[in-house]
Amino acid sequence: MQTKPFTIAIGDDQLQDLSRRLRDARWPDALDVGWDYGTEPAFLRRLTDYWQTGFDWRAQEARLNRMPQFTAEVGGTKIHFVHQRGQGPNTFPLILTHGWPGSFIEMERILPLLTDPGAHGADPADAFDVVVPSLPGYGFSARPTLPGCGPHHIAGLWAELMAGLGYPRFGAQGGDWGASVSTWLAFRFPERVAGVHLNFIPGSFLPPLGPGQPPLTPEETAFRATAAAWIDAEAGYGHIQGTKPQTLAAALADSPVGLASWIVEKFRAWSDCDGEVERAFSLDDLLTNISIYWFTNTIGSSMRLYREGRLRPVHFAAGERVLPPLGLAHFPQELPMPPRSWVERVFTVDRWTEMARGGHFAAMEAPELLAGEIRDFFRALRR
Repeated sequence: MQTKPFTIAIGDDQLQDLSRRLRDARWPDALDVGWDYGTEPAFLRRLTDYWQTGFDWRAQEARLNRMPQFTAEVGGTKIHFVHQRGQGPNTFPLILTHGWPGSFIEMERILPLLTDPGAHGADPADAFDVVVPSLPGYGFSARPTLPGCGPHHIAGLWAELMAGLGYPRFGAQGGDWGASVSTWLAFRFPERVAGVHLNFIPGSFLPPLGPGQPPLTPEETAFRATAAAWIDAEAGYGHIQGTKPQTLAAALADSPVGLASWIVEKFRAWSDCDGEVERAFSLDDLLTNISIYWFTNTIGSSMRLYREGRLRPVHFAAGERVLPPLGLAHFPQELPMPPRSWVERVFTVDRWTEMARGGHFAAMEAPELLAGEIRDFFRALRR
């Protein structure tokens, strides 16, 4: 596998086109009801104004380019990834996978905490070599041109990527879609994955149930009711992205304001921000991520992952288990999470930690807490 250094370089023409579209945006009729009907109009106007007049993409681009980025052909797909080697006596390889509506920049703040723990008050013996790929169809990775590139398939690409980088054995970590990919990675390649650490249990995760299986516990029954209520109230985005993503993509790919509205609502709803999104993320944080979707025109291809995941969900049959040990960090404002007994029907849970704060975007919201959990979990698995 050949790797090539990669530098983000957005053309001036793209910046000018974005500025024009923001300036000429046509605003919809909206009710003054806060966030109850979706993205708050006043916040969206403020975010758009800042995007046009205050946001400095070139400064963000230069900052991101300080991360060591590469591309490689993996399974016939061009994959963009960050590869940061650790500073320690015996570094251990770890692949971190982001989700939607995030990108590889979710891992920016946690990267130095994992690669150089000695410089951040932790033990240098816990250092990792960290690989952060962009999912196919996200950011600077190539967009799939055929159906079938779901989490199960991506797990195979990640195994090939890690082998090509010289890592026959490694750890896997992720949340959101990264949790699905990491789960399949551990299931498909147990001889290579030393352990899997998640900060989210995939929404489609379903252990074997029914005849021959233990009956549902009261906690498991309550979880299924809670999850169903959340899906009814909050998961409309997932249904359309999982059924007709290209219908929505035509609008979001043409309107940066529409794109921002679709993405920022999730960052507010899924984070530990008490309803004030700027308590968890700065406007620069939000717009850097949104701008990557805009400049790479990947909102459509990113949403197709919901369709692919729906066609092959994270379901397990009787007798199937994920063999590598699991560590789970449960952040308090995460989407509905199953009880430990539900997860243990498929996984061998070695560590389950209730975190003090944070939400769905844990690597951005609470990087120090998540990094500490990752270090603690993998310490015994390095041998």
